[in-house]
Amino acid sequence: MNIPYNVVDAVSKRRSVRTYEKKPVAPELLKKIETYKESLSNPFGIDVHIHQIDKNISDEGEKLGTYGIIKGATNFLGLSVAKVPMGLVAAGYQLEDLVLYLTSLGLGTVWLAATFTRSRFQQAMGIPSEEYFPVICPFGYPEKIRLVEKIMRLGAKSDSRKPWSELFFDGDFSTPLTEQAAGEYSQALEMMRRAPSAVNAQPWRVLRIGDTFHFYVMYKPSTKEDDVLIKQVDMGIGISHFDLTALQNLKVNRTFEHKEPEGVAVPVQFHYLISWRKT
Repeated sequence: MNIPYNVVDAVSKRRSVRTYEKKPVAPELLKKIETYKESLSNPFGIDVHIHQIDKNISDEGEKLGTYGIIKGATNFLGLSVAKVPMGLVAAGYQLEDLVLYLTSLGLGTVWLAATFTRSRFQQAMGIPSEEYFPVICPFGYPEKIRLVEKIMRLGAKSDSRKPWSELFFDGDFSTPLTEQAAGEYSQALEMMRRAPSAVNAQPWRVLRIGDTFHFYVMYKPSTKEDDVLIKQVDMGIGISHFDLTALQNLKVNRTFEHKEPEGVAVPVQFHYLISWRKT
């Protein structure tokens, strides 16, 4: 798999951008983006659709509909996928790959799962009603951060991340996995730790057993179905950070498989998703 950007560098530079310069993205960059978008795939073998439209948003963030959250953006990506198992995970993985590529080109992005008028974007992008349409992603040249954006980032604790001890486990869920014990995989796990997620929930939990990493999504039994679906997208984003880093820096062969470990006590709020195994 040829990744045409430095994954660790892109993850380190990426931030959520809600205010953009009022100028269109250069045609040569749009051409590169389209070429890379058409080359994308995901390791789950699921057909993901990434839509793109160019549309001016007013200073109030309205007309097409972003509730004043987004200013100055003229380019938007939309994400849709069939309602199949692992579909939203595959969608999150594939779009985040593109987001990191956009970051490497010097462009800003932000994932929007709630603060946009879904029906208007769905119609504008021609997305079938029978598909999941979980998010849109504006992109463009970052502008100076507005006060409201600073307040939003502070309120959401956008720049903070949970410690390793809450996210990664070694052999069982009572033993935290340390960076030292993770060895060559420590960087891939750290990139996963830094991944963006809705309301910065960071739902990924990882159990390492040997050279296999079992991915779980965390949510309470009372969590609403729509929120559970968005967490699936978040898991795809986090898994892409882990997988792309491992592929680029460790040069490993790997496979994804549904094989939950046996004999491990799992907290009630942890829900098994899929496993990554070095081959």
